[in-house]
Amino acid sequence: MKLRSKAAALLLLALAALLLALLSLRAGRAEPPGVPAPPARAASAPQRRPAPVPAFLPGPGVPPGARRRRPPRPRPRAGRRGAASLEKLARRSEEARSFQAVLPPQLWMHLAVVACGDRLEETLVMLKSAVLFSHRQMYFHIFTEDTLKPEFDKQVILKDVDSLLYVDTDVLFLRPVDDIWKLLRRFNSTQLAAMAPEHEIPKIGWYSRFARHPFYGTAGVNSGVMLMNLTRIRSTQFKNSLIPTGLAWEDMLFPLYQKYKNTITWGDQDLLNIIFYFNPECLYVFPCQWNYRPDHCMYGSNCREAEREGVSVLHGNRGVYHDSKQPTFRALYEAIRDFPFQDNLFQSMYYPLQLKFLETVHTLCGRIPQVFLKQIEKTMRRAYEKHVVIHVGPNHVH
Repeated sequence: MKLRSKAAALLLLALAALLLALLSLRAGRAEPPGVPAPPARAASAPQRRPAPVPAFLPGPGVPPGARRRRPPRPRPRAGRRGAASLEKLARRSEEARSFQAVLPPQLWMHLAVVACGDRLEETLVMLKSAVLFSHRQMYFHIFTEDTLKPEFDKQVILKDVDSLLYVDTDVLFLRPVDDIWKLLRRFNSTQLAAMAPEHEIPKIGWYSRFARHPFYGTAGVNSGVMLMNLTRIRSTQFKNSLIPTGLAWEDMLFPLYQKYKNTITWGDQDLLNIIFYFNPECLYVFPCQWNYRPDHCMYGSNCREAEREGVSVLHGNRGVYHDSKQPTFRALYEAIRDFPFQDNLFQSMYYPLQLKFLETVHTLCGRIPQVFLKQIEKTMRRAYEKHVVIHVGPNHVH
């Protein structure tokens, strides 16, 4: 089943923008606390209009009847810091306004997920996080049991899609999907897919200790978040362990599975590791902040990029959204799941999250709350400033 999210996403974002704008306007018009209101005039008191200020004033040395022109009032100038802030807000206003422009379908971002069994709620929360923080239009490709078999009867599916971001259902976006989509521009001429390492420390990684089949690099890669250039995948002949010559992607997968089915443990992820073991030049490896899992903190923090920039994409594998083993992951999942679109992001999500994180300090993941909150706070501030600046308008920025 393929669902267009353009109308729903724009409507929800518009509601959020309207509410934020109204809140900011109300805050700006509110009287400061402790300042009394001006006394009301008596009903019988005559109301006098202020005398108009003449445009020309007489001055010394001017003959009677002549008029001296009033000097123009100097325009107040903002300080260096204030001017820089106003210019920054103006730029953000233009950027935000450009995001509102309707993009042609070929420029939409494509997000794919396989939602089977009891994964419906996780899928909905994942899609909600994508819509909540992103700017550009997205096209969701959702594969479920009822439609999965007929689609795979075709030799190639999604052949009209150029690029695609695949995520597991237990993934949450803590910053705009636009940002990971931009990584496509970093591909060189041979790269056609991007994934994060399975582990940052090979000696404690799963593949380096237990794998009985070839895998990429020293620690393998994790397929829970995978960015793909499908056009390149369809046109590439892949080296393999089956025949001396190259094979197309769709011709290689099933024979590869038949050869390694007794040694693979993690299904498609193991097959992808085998493929990129033989074709390492085809893979772009992005940092662990784009696929942050419990393994990155439950044994001690070992994702430097997340420590420096914050978690960008959260991957709650091991079922951590639904048990009490990793309450930090569960707190983030429940905060996004329960957030009403029309509410204020800081009041209804960020501040409650900070309080919940205080209850997780007994775990290793809970001891580094800044890693989980840094990127989501930055994303919320961008969204808030964008909506407020659009409401004020560029004519007020000098």
